[in-house]
Amino acid sequence: KTRGLTLAGADVFVLAHWVTDRDLPRRFDVPFLVARMPEGQEPVADEAEQFEPEWIRPADALARHAAGKFFIIFPTIRTLERLQHYATVDEVLNACATEQPLWTSCPRAGFLQGVESRYMEHEAAYGELELVSPDGQIVHHLDWQTDAPVKLLKNVMRLTAPNPGVMTGPGTNSYLVGDAISGYIAIDPGPADADHIQRLYNAANGDIRLIVCTHSHPDHSPGARPLQALCEAAGKHPLIAGLPSAPTARADSSFTPDKLLLDQEHITPEFIGLMANLIDENSQNSHTLMVLHTPGHAANHLCLVLLEDGLLFSGDHILNGSTTVINPPDGNMSAYLDSLDRLSAACDEHGIDFVLPAHGYAIGQAKTAIAQLKAHRLKREAKIMTVMQALPDGTLDDWVPLAYDDVDERIWPVAKRSLLAHVERIRGIENTA
Repeated sequence: KTRGLTLAGADVFVLAHWVTDRDLPRRFDVPFLVARMPEGQEPVADEAEQFEPEWIRPADALARHAAGKFFIIFPTIRTLERLQHYATVDEVLNACATEQPLWTSCPRAGFLQGVESRYMEHEAAYGELELVSPDGQIVHHLDWQTDAPVKLLKNVMRLTAPNPGVMTGPGTNSYLVGDAISGYIAIDPGPADADHIQRLYNAANGDIRLIVCTHSHPDHSPGARPLQALCEAAGKHPLIAGLPSAPTARADSSFTPDKLLLDQEHITPEFIGLMANLIDENSQNSHTLMVLHTPGHAANHLCLVLLEDGLLFSGDHILNGSTTVINPPDGNMSAYLDSLDRLSAACDEHGIDFVLPAHGYAIGQAKTAIAQLKAHRLKREAKIMTVMQALPDGTLDDWVPLAYDDVDERIWPVAKRSLLAHVERIRGIENTA
């Protein structure tokens, strides 16, 4: 007032909302604001939280930072990464016109290649860091390991098979559920890789009570019999459980389990079926898996819910970092979407917070992730419908470049399988209308 100044609050907009990482001793809850700077202004730092101010374009600042010539802290890096996609100040201000932050984030950190790395909520590693270090301690190593198991919870270990690739990502995740007292259930022993099977066996100290396959694809179930044989040689006799492959299965996906798992059946390292249903889910020492039949990716696909811990072992139905391929005739898009709805309902019914996929890191905010996955599939389907209407006499080869123009061309042969599944679903809906 003394200087006759008036704050032009209507010209200042909220861009983002950052909350300091949980691991830091001093934390802040900070809005990042944006405003159009009048011409001819010189930046002046307060020399307490800001130093050496400089006018610079976001892309240039990021390039200098990457070259090690410009120090920037994590929230600023991520903010600049988003700002660089706006061509003008007007575009930024128009995007902020709702007066709500464009994003809100409280990052989490882990180690990658021995270096502390931070992640926002939308990034692949965030959910796993939330699962393993809920209070934000920086203890978890995110490097993919095939030689040793990764402890996710006190009763859940992950061992990734050495089969990375376009279809498998970092490799197939095998899981061990249980402890030294109860013994272990092995989920998805993976390919018939002798070293991987031996490492699974060693991680469980040989005490594997049951081997479960979420489905019969060659990166999931072939390791079951060799693992069973390894256990039997030491005097253990675990059954192989799951659903048999359907007549529509590929030749490399034939599978006949010792034990047929019923929908909603309960299994523990000690019991299957009726006796497992009597286990107290609130016990600190129980590890109860509930079976959910989830056809779609494969006709014999199933998921497992660890009831005591609110975890969903999703097999290939839900992946981290990619969408699963639906390959008819064994794959069916309508069945896949219906199974997603079923898993969403299970999140509410059983308090599922995290998804443990067969490929990729653990996923947090399980129900939200499922909703986003379904929305992505339906958005793709709408795009496919538009392409089919534009080229009604077209073939899959004609449609795939248009329907998947946002996907690397090298992936189109794989995408064509899911395209066929969408086309079958669209035509099925049209025929019943």
